[in-house]
Amino acid sequence: MTERPAFVLLEDGTWYAGTAPRSITPTFGEVVFTTNLTGYQETFSDPSFLGQIIVMTAPMIGNYGVNFEDMESRRPQVSGVVCRELSRNYSSWRAEMGLGEWLAESNIPLIEGVDTRRLTRHIRERGAMRGVIAEGAEPTEELKRQLLASPSMEGLDLASLASVEASHVEGEGPLVVAFDFGMKRNIVRMLVGQGLKVAVVPAETTADQVRAMNPKGIFLSNGPGDPAAVTYAFGTIRDLAQDGIPTFGICLGHQLIGLAFGGQTAKMPYGHRGGNHPVRDLLTGHVLITTQNHGFAVEGDENGIPGAPDLEVTHINLNDGTVEGLRHRELPVFAVQYHPEAAPGPHDAYPHFDQFRRALLG
Repeated sequence: MTERPAFVLLEDGTWYAGTAPRSITPTFGEVVFTTNLTGYQETFSDPSFLGQIIVMTAPMIGNYGVNFEDMESRRPQVSGVVCRELSRNYSSWRAEMGLGEWLAESNIPLIEGVDTRRLTRHIRERGAMRGVIAEGAEPTEELKRQLLASPSMEGLDLASLASVEASHVEGEGPLVVAFDFGMKRNIVRMLVGQGLKVAVVPAETTADQVRAMNPKGIFLSNGPGDPAAVTYAFGTIRDLAQDGIPTFGICLGHQLIGLAFGGQTAKMPYGHRGGNHPVRDLLTGHVLITTQNHGFAVEGDENGIPGAPDLEVTHINLNDGTVEGLRHRELPVFAVQYHPEAAPGPHDAYPHFDQFRRALLG
């Protein structure tokens, strides 16, 4: 532990004391928690966490260091990290540097020594909310005012910020155009591993631009922010789906399909984030243990999605009954809310990539 006092302050006025291993400036974001015990580098480099301060429920993080092969993007995407204890030493034959060093290189603030169990319980009871991490013995009134003036996650289009600026292509085989709304690197790896050629394109790419590429399939990625704010994607998704092009969506992509065909999304109390969420396949009755990372959900239940009669619900979360999968009743369009490409795991939902490959090969 260090002697540099710090804290995390929530918008309801609650704050939690800790320490900072290095000097930090006040950093704002939505405070959420994840239940993963491993995979912290995949979590912190996931673009879906853009604009969020992550509370780690594992009591210690950093003990196996960081390697650059497993990153989900080129740099940490989180606004900040809150943990109980940061390991100063790491041990793994794959490690290339320490977690604290890696976060410091990108100027991502971290505070430790926080009662993360108490903080997590508070978020579960009161919901995810805006927060700030800062140095000091206690919050000032000015910092509280700045926090209340900071943007809320609702209504924010962060997908356009997380997306690539220019298209690029990887792999060989039938062409899939992948809309990057903040796509995890492992999704590209999985698609290429299915023998597909993947053209990653910016979030605001138009239907006509996609048609000019003559793809065999469309992929809609995960990403951060409020799906209802990504209005430029709705018409594009509908137009391409009507062309009969097989379409597969994950996480934000799942929500955008729901919105494109008449459904609604809503902000969840504290979201689903972690690698242990049970999901039931309504067709087979099988239960999948899944990795998830989302704070919004498509409104509906296993009986259907209000306003979207053309969509059928395929998967349901066993903890809270939220919609975890859907498909179009007539068009070759399907999506899941969870992450079948999960790294480091679990891998129960890997077969969805083969399902997509078979759909586009006809």
